[in-house]
This record gives sequence, structure tokens and C-alpha cells, in this order.
Amino acid sequence: QVQLVESGGGLVQPGGSLRLSCATSGFTFSSYAMYWYRQAPGKTRELVAYITKSGGSTNYADSVQGRFTISRDNAKNTVYLQMNSLKPADAAVYYCRRGGSVEFRGQGTQVTVSS
Repeated sequence: QVQLVESGGGLVQPGGSLRLSCATSGFTFSSYAMYWYRQAPGKTRELVAYITKSGGSTNYADSVQGRFTISRDNAKNTVYLQMNSLKPADAAVYYCRRGGSVEFRGQGTQVTVSS
């Protein structure tokens, strides 16, 4: 079955960096665009970044543009989110999601940004 498992979250000080990973299985990874979303308590889910099937094109929310980088390794069936210059406002549960008409997503990984 389709599985997406995020990892790499944790506690980081403002200005710090984290690299999130989303390991997938159960589908042909290279056939799907992939997304990273985040959701903070009391807030709606926010699309953070998107990457095409080949990895040739990416897109970012204005709030993370220039600080976050989405990438993928189709040989490892994994999508990544490199997060630099983290701010307290970036604190949230981060989810990866598979593209396509049927939504599959992982359980999320918590990112806390605090001094």
C-alpha cells in the first residue's frame, strides 16, 4: 500500500537549519509530483513547496522562498525539504503529500523553532 513517512523534525533555534525527509513506498515515485505542507496549531494547512516528477521544476510559498529548498531522489523514492534560517513562524507539523487526484500523505514531523 502507499506509504509516506516523514522524518527529520525537531527543536532548532531561530536561524538554524533542518532537513526533512519523506520516504515513500507502494507507488511509482517518479510518476508523481510531490508536496510539502505544514500546519500550525489553530491555523489552516499551508502549501510550503512543490516539486515536479522529474525534479526539474519547484515552487515555494512566499513565506519560505529563498530559505527552503525542496528536492527529490527518484532512485531512493524520497523527497526532501532543506530548511534554513528558520523562524519561530516556521514551527508546525510538516507533511509530505503525493500528487494526483487521490491524496496520500504521511503522519507528519514536528518542527519547533525556539530559543
